[in-house]
Amino acid sequence: MKYDRIGKQLYIQNRAKFVQHMDSNSLAVFNSNDIYPVSADSTIPFQQHRDILYLSGVDQEESILVLFPDSKNEAHKEVLFLKETSELIAVWEGEKLTKENAFEVSGIKTVYWLNQFPVMFKQMMAEATAVYVNTNEHLRANTEVQTREDRFIVKLKSDYPAHTTRKSAPIMHRIRSVKESIELELMQKACKITESGIRRLLSFIQPGVWEYEIEAELAHEFLRKRSNGFAYTPIIASGKNACVLHYIENNQICLDGDVILLDVGAEYANYSSDLTRCIPVNGRFTERQRNVYNAVLHVKTEAEKLLVPGTMMAEYHKEVGLLMENQLLGLGLIDKTDIKNQKAEWPAYKKYFMHGTSHFIGLDTHDVGLWNEPIQAGMVFTCEPGIYIPEEGLGIRLEDDLVVQASGQPFNLMKDIPLEAAEIEDLMHP
Repeated sequence: MKYDRIGKQLYIQNRAKFVQHMDSNSLAVFNSNDIYPVSADSTIPFQQHRDILYLSGVDQEESILVLFPDSKNEAHKEVLFLKETSELIAVWEGEKLTKENAFEVSGIKTVYWLNQFPVMFKQMMAEATAVYVNTNEHLRANTEVQTREDRFIVKLKSDYPAHTTRKSAPIMHRIRSVKESIELELMQKACKITESGIRRLLSFIQPGVWEYEIEAELAHEFLRKRSNGFAYTPIIASGKNACVLHYIENNQICLDGDVILLDVGAEYANYSSDLTRCIPVNGRFTERQRNVYNAVLHVKTEAEKLLVPGTMMAEYHKEVGLLMENQLLGLGLIDKTDIKNQKAEWPAYKKYFMHGTSHFIGLDTHDVGLWNEPIQAGMVFTCEPGIYIPEEGLGIRLEDDLVVQASGQPFNLMKDIPLEAAEIEDLMHP
């Protein structure tokens, strides 16, 4: 790992939060992710499952965490199972966690090697009456690929049919949605790395540059700041490409007079940042581009004021829709007849602003959270309104990451990243 080790107290606190939601005489199991093959002997770089990471800090493959707070055996209240390291593994793959190092990372005293799992787990299950399994219940999850967690659940239900199963996901969504102070510090670090990348671009972008060259500049800056790279696949969309919401080809030349939509963010210590900025290729917005830009900025500024404790996300998105409707009227993109004839399920503004305004962010870019309960202090959201006009070859989206405060407006983790059109122009033409 490139990042500094995080204090184990965070993971001790996180486990305590999970345990307090468990039923009596139950245990919970969390598996690491697989290393996914590409072909031949190639693999995708390992990414740890965010839930076992959140509860233990173990950023290593072939790991299992078991929580059993009611165990009669004090040593089995918290147990880590790790791949046994060796001199051979150290030579070929690098050092893995020892039992001693695992304690320093996680604060968990009982660590067994993975080959001991069947025997030790059988002992624990003999005591327990119920088991929490960890299913992926994110609303946007693609669950076609069977994961290590999925395989474990199949085997568990076959081997222990008399046990009751519970879901970990509702608990994880609840406790992960409100961030601890150290998590906010790590997210701020990710945002500062993103800021370095954006400032680097403002002196690099000019007519004739290619989208992939911009991506390369960002990758260089992120890596040199101890990030593993992009928190998600970057969108470098110039001109009409900005009207494709998930444009990731990044293979076109940037033309004089166009605007580039950059939806990019660095990760740090597995925590994500998520930023969108729009930059004129030649360093100057046209009057029309500036008007659309300022309309989006107005919606963003007003929407942020709604991200306060007690707000329901469904109502928030309705309010933002009304803000956008007013701006689109001012730009001449819709008229009162469009509004009069609109359908409730697809308002007129959706023609030019068709996506949501905010999502949870944290260990995942689209993080888990409580969508049907009021916003709480300590939650972190993006705010990212946009206007997309394919017939003009123009797409503008602006996005920052915001921490909900107990009182007042949210704290902007990206407040130092240039946002106003005039500031961007000044930095491109010093």
